[in-house]
Amino acid sequence: MMKRFLRLLPGFSLLLLLSLGPTAQHSRACARWCPRNSICVSGTACLCHPGFISLSGEIITNPAETCDDINECEAPLAVSCGKFADCQNTEGSYYCTCSPGYELVSGGRTFRNENENTCQDEDECSSGRHQCHSSTVCVNTVDSYRCRCRPGWILIPGSPDGPNNTVCEEIFPPWTPPLGIMTQRLSQFFERVEDLRRDFKSALAQVTIQNLMQEVDVLLETPGDLETLPRSEQHCVASNLLFGLEDVLRGLSKALPTGSLTFNSSAGTELSMEVLEQGDRNVILSQNQAKMLLNWDMVQESGDSGPSVVGLVSTPGMGKLLAEAPLVLEPEKRAVVHETHKDLRQVVSPVLLSDVFTSFMNNNDTQNLSFQVTFIFNHSVTSGPRQRVFCVFWERGQNGSGHWATTGCRVVDTRDTSTTCHCTHLSSFAVLMAHYDVQEEDPVLAVITYIGLSLSLLCLLLAALTFLLCRAIQNTSTSLHLQLSLCLLLAHLLFLTAIDRTKIKVLCALIAGALHYLYLASFTWMLLEGLHLFLTARNLMVVNYSSASRFMRKLMFPVGYGVPAVIVAISAASRPHLYGTPTRCWLHSEKGFIWGFLGPVCAIFSVNETFFLVTLWILKSKLSSLNSDVSTLQNKRMLTFKATAQLFILGCTWCLGILQVGPAAHVMAYLFTIINSLQGVFIFLVYCLLSQQVREQYGKWFKRVRNIKGKSETYTLSSRAMSDASKPIMVY
Repeated sequence: MMKRFLRLLPGFSLLLLLSLGPTAQHSRACARWCPRNSICVSGTACLCHPGFISLSGEIITNPAETCDDINECEAPLAVSCGKFADCQNTEGSYYCTCSPGYELVSGGRTFRNENENTCQDEDECSSGRHQCHSSTVCVNTVDSYRCRCRPGWILIPGSPDGPNNTVCEEIFPPWTPPLGIMTQRLSQFFERVEDLRRDFKSALAQVTIQNLMQEVDVLLETPGDLETLPRSEQHCVASNLLFGLEDVLRGLSKALPTGSLTFNSSAGTELSMEVLEQGDRNVILSQNQAKMLLNWDMVQESGDSGPSVVGLVSTPGMGKLLAEAPLVLEPEKRAVVHETHKDLRQVVSPVLLSDVFTSFMNNNDTQNLSFQVTFIFNHSVTSGPRQRVFCVFWERGQNGSGHWATTGCRVVDTRDTSTTCHCTHLSSFAVLMAHYDVQEEDPVLAVITYIGLSLSLLCLLLAALTFLLCRAIQNTSTSLHLQLSLCLLLAHLLFLTAIDRTKIKVLCALIAGALHYLYLASFTWMLLEGLHLFLTARNLMVVNYSSASRFMRKLMFPVGYGVPAVIVAISAASRPHLYGTPTRCWLHSEKGFIWGFLGPVCAIFSVNETFFLVTLWILKSKLSSLNSDVSTLQNKRMLTFKATAQLFILGCTWCLGILQVGPAAHVMAYLFTIINSLQGVFIFLVYCLLSQQVREQYGKWFKRVRNIKGKSETYTLSSRAMSDASKPIMVY
């Protein structure tokens, strides 16, 4: 009652003054000092506006006083707005509003007192007046709301669980069927997957994973009407299963506790997962038919915040859906295959040697890792002589199907029952065996090669013995011939006996390295032969050729054996695994490695051809300026003949190998094989049989052998005669 009286007091005062009429108001002049929020009522008094009051009340007679706002929301005049409402003071007045989370039934914003109060709880979720993240669901509460993760989602580590700033990530992502393909068996599978997703709870993530793997295993073991689909649609289904299973397992792993998880089925489907917070050890995920090795530090570097996860899934039944899937080689490997295996069959699809394995980490971006992952695949089928083994992964195409690809993966080692691969990305992997047609070797060329190299070996051995034992011809030139003969002898011998020994990889690599060095050394000595021939022709008028001899003696051994050693050492240090091919113990063509041999060889026979032409030009000039001295003329002609024969000895005819293209390829192959397999024969013919000094020495050796043989026969006859004379004579 007192509160109501105080609120009405200003009004009564105003009425009292007004009732005095104009006489009272104008008895004196109006006061000019009335403060703000007041009106003049007489020459000595001012009246505060409603909602304002001074220290002395509504009427002010003291110019020092002011009219101040009355806070109707505070005691003793506190206005009652009613339940779920708050009083809001304003200057000279007040109003009531519903408390946060409540609203008036009428939808209005303010009211005056509790009689007008119709406040009730506001549903921010249905009205859209919430600030929940799109990854959450709004849940209305009394006077407020909460943002909670959607079913199958969990709170992102570090995200506060509050009404406005909760952010979640999907744990069980939706797994939709392949577009345009739906069979009864596939429909049943995806219905069960959707049931698992709908009933998913983070606390039961491990159970959900085991149930999911069981469903995949049942589908692959009994595909039903999936086997009636065309091959292209089966490949689409396989792509959907491989990538969909990878995404779901990656998501579900976020709800797993630290530790290991394994799943094994009777049909062979396996799952191995490892969840750790941190570590600095090597991780090995082992299954019956495969192993995956990587460093845990690298998994953490490539992952997101939170625990790191790595997993390996084996799906042997997937091979039925991936039958006859094409293999697409990257251009570099295609060039190597066509070079080593001539023609990869396009009509015969590759054969799966191993099961199909899917690897994954908690990070989605694993297509270009900064480290290599090692896979060891077991298989029961052994590749044959006309088959090539590839480490491949399944690459999904734009149409939903896919193909096998080799980008980022390479074979490190392959044996009868296992293959080791290195890959720089994670995906679905397998080992393929591709058939290829071997271009049958021309049997005539093979016979020519073996006969020619055998004759060359015999001639090179005789030539080497000649250069060693014939003292009359020993000089700088003979030393060059001897070293060339020895290098070619060893190279041809190793080629004939060991070029096909590819079963033991290390041995094959050593043979390839030895052949690389011996043939490079042979060509280097050919280069020195050409240089010596050029210097000899240039200094033809000097009798003892002392300047050329001194130069060659200082140069030949460091260059002849040192330069090939440097080239081979650099090649072996840079790419040792490229020594030895699947069919020959020779250099791989991969990454241009073969140019470690072809480059120096092309340079040498190009330089030697230049030496040869310049030498012929010098000899032509010398012959045209000679007089009719027959002895000198004959020597010049012999030197010219030998210089012409040098065309074969200096390796210039190896250029025929480059000309084996087009219609003339067959003819060039015969010329190349005949001439170069008989290189040792040319060396023996030119440097031994056509040398007068050597022939004379051969004559001396033959006479010496005949004399020794004659003396041996005479001694034998005399011994028999003495034996007969010593026998007693018998008389009958």
